[in-house]
Amino acid sequence: MVVKLQRPILVGGLGLSFSLWILQSWHDSIIQLGEYSVLSLLLVGGGLLLLKQNRTKQDSHVLDSLPVDRETVESAIAKTEAVINHLAGEAENHHALAALREKIPQLYSELDREEINLAVTGGKSVGKTSLIQVLKSHWCSQLQKTVCLQETTPLFAEAGERSDTAALTQAKATDFILFLTNGDLTDTEFQTIQQLQAEKHRLILVFNKQDQYLADERASILLSLKQRMQSHVVATSASPLLVKVRKHNDDGSVQEWMEQPAPEIQQLTQQLGETLAQQGQQLVWATTMRKALLLKAEAKNYLNGVRCDRAHPVIEQYQWIAAAAAFANPVPALDILATAAINAQMVVDLGNIYQQKFSLEQAKTVAGEMGSLMLKLGLVELSSKVIGTVLKSHAITYVAGGAVQGVSAAYLTRLAGLSLVEYFQQQEVAVNSATGFNVEKLGQTLQKVFQQNQQVAFLQGFVKQGVKRLLPEVAEGELVGAEKAVG
Repeated sequence: MVVKLQRPILVGGLGLSFSLWILQSWHDSIIQLGEYSVLSLLLVGGGLLLLKQNRTKQDSHVLDSLPVDRETVESAIAKTEAVINHLAGEAENHHALAALREKIPQLYSELDREEINLAVTGGKSVGKTSLIQVLKSHWCSQLQKTVCLQETTPLFAEAGERSDTAALTQAKATDFILFLTNGDLTDTEFQTIQQLQAEKHRLILVFNKQDQYLADERASILLSLKQRMQSHVVATSASPLLVKVRKHNDDGSVQEWMEQPAPEIQQLTQQLGETLAQQGQQLVWATTMRKALLLKAEAKNYLNGVRCDRAHPVIEQYQWIAAAAAFANPVPALDILATAAINAQMVVDLGNIYQQKFSLEQAKTVAGEMGSLMLKLGLVELSSKVIGTVLKSHAITYVAGGAVQGVSAAYLTRLAGLSLVEYFQQQEVAVNSATGFNVEKLGQTLQKVFQQNQQVAFLQGFVKQGVKRLLPEVAEGELVGAEKAVG
């Protein structure tokens, strides 16, 4: 284990230079000396196994708060390109770089696209193919704009099943969506529409095959759809059922035949025509904006993966430095001083990886806030109890010179490190968050990471690893009985 004692902040902390700061920032907690020895161990902790799993989620597609004009979309594309350039700077041979870079000029060319892409989607047997055929023959030729109608595969294999990811992705790639249903919405259909609307996709809900219902049933379904949707809902009959026609001739004979009524799509084509005429360019820009945000999220995920791989050994190194410091100092106050210095330095080093630059004073403030949060959330007490239970199963291990303090310090250091990584991954790339650290969001992240790292199997393995480092003379087999302690 390499101990980075050459760093001034670390040496100063271990030499009691943080005593005044500790007394000031944790004044209200210091009377709780019983749990304080473990509190000091606190700032850190969780499972490094989760480090690779905590990738940043994709950016939400918030277009309501943004004017969808060309300048806004160009700015979004430029920010996406900047993230890709960061990835190139930190991993010039990354396997995804070429594909990511190819999409940037494609986005710029999308801004001038004149063709409108319109998706026709819905479940099985709702009339998607028939509606497209009718629109092509009765409507598209009358438009000034070119409209490309795309039928998706069925969104739902069976009624009530979850939406098909491929079909949904296909629909989301277009500028406008016609969502077809042939009756009142199922819960699955309604949830899918809500998802599309939440991501700011423009759509019209089409109640197709209305001719298959009696007049009062048709009116009831249409009213229900409008009440649930509170947006554009139209009723159509793209391919009405055949009707029997009877003709009485002058000679008294009667002729009968089946006739296909004309499609009923007037309301739909009127709404579509008005929308495309008034908002056609904005629809294209909105689609380009969504694509830019998705590409940015993809590039950011790759970048976070690269940084996460670099953060992994940093957290591991500091967790065992914290363990050694706490194990060597049986006096709780000294434990606090050592781990406070270690955690502040970890903040600086992890910040450097994520290009969130922290000064020494800022790092101390963040470390102090994390310590207060861990105490308030009860994470220190919970962690020490579980770890103590494992160690108590073997008396020799338990009493051997602060093993509980050492292992707890390592575990909580990992928790703090993982929480910092998760927090940094949620920030904008290349935006310095050191001056605007969101304590509330950090607290939520701490709770999430702590819950993810409470698996019994992981804790058992971590305790074994800690004891091997702190007490190499203890045989590996002596902790076998501990596995049953928290099971």
